[in-house]
Amino acid sequence: MSSERYVAYVGTYTHGTSVGIHLYDVDVEQGMLTERKVIPINNPSHLTISKDGKFLYSIADEGVEAFRILADGDLEPLNEAGIGGMRGCYVEVDDRNQYLFVGGYHDGRVTMMRLNEDGSIQGIADGIFHQGMGGNIAERNSSPHVNCVMLTPVKQNYLCAVDGGLDHVKIYQVDYEKGKLKIADILRCPIDSAPIKIRFSEDGRFAFVLCELKNTVEVYSYQCTSKGPVFEYVQSVPTVERKNLKNSGACGLEITADGRYLFCSNAGTNTVMVYRIDENTGMLTEICNSAISGDYPKSLGLFPDGKHFVSLNHDTNAITMFKMNYEKGYFLMVGKPIKIDTPNCIRFHRIG
Repeated sequence: MSSERYVAYVGTYTHGTSVGIHLYDVDVEQGMLTERKVIPINNPSHLTISKDGKFLYSIADEGVEAFRILADGDLEPLNEAGIGGMRGCYVEVDDRNQYLFVGGYHDGRVTMMRLNEDGSIQGIADGIFHQGMGGNIAERNSSPHVNCVMLTPVKQNYLCAVDGGLDHVKIYQVDYEKGKLKIADILRCPIDSAPIKIRFSEDGRFAFVLCELKNTVEVYSYQCTSKGPVFEYVQSVPTVERKNLKNSGACGLEITADGRYLFCSNAGTNTVMVYRIDENTGMLTEICNSAISGDYPKSLGLFPDGKHFVSLNHDTNAITMFKMNYEKGYFLMVGKPIKIDTPNCIRFHRIG
């Protein structure tokens, strides 16, 4: 690990002092970030990196933008393209660099976009607007809001579109040849739970759905069968103490590269919960739950060593870094908070 070099890309909102994607050099052993430069782009609120490490794709006001990742980790703009709807909030790319998938919070749209061989964006292949209404809480906006889009593991035959307004995870079959999406199933989450993110275990056998209003992680087993995707309920675990349920909103969800631990951040309480994942059942066991010294930890980033993590504190305009002690069940802050305006997403990338 010590001989490998990494950079980190942080997406932001640029209505303040930030002007784009912040590029950091990463000290993995110390769990530290050092800013190198900022790449201008309008409101790069979410980022994704292709599996081969050649390209980075970002949400932008104009739709989505593609970058080539250079040998030193710097970014070279390729092109941008509209997504056929309102501004997106989440972007995903398949392992073969054939398509981008974009989730739209504001209009409940899922967009599928073709990619060229050079990594640039060709244009829209397909798009689907979610329809319907969610739960019964009067003060809640229960119209369609696609918070997250993620391909199922291994063969990536299906796309999971997490809709917090409808309390659904809609499962679409992906036709890579024709560039089409077709509804295959719906994973119905608890009413008024507001699912916000989905992650799969390292071996692809389990799915974890984070629910913002219910403040839980819903655990499911997952199989890709000849008849389609199969999700079976396993467990529901709280992300905050019961006394804080009404004052919190779960927001960040990540799994360590070795698949052994799951991290969740919570707004309101401004905490991070860490769980151990049972490799046989997928069930979660709490390890620790502590404050992160910032407001609205909207997103998390896990260092490649699995021993350090960062909290992107959206409302206090800072990134805080921590070292995790799994055996003793606690984490401690490393260094001073890094000032950055409205951080929203972080991605680590190995260079060289």
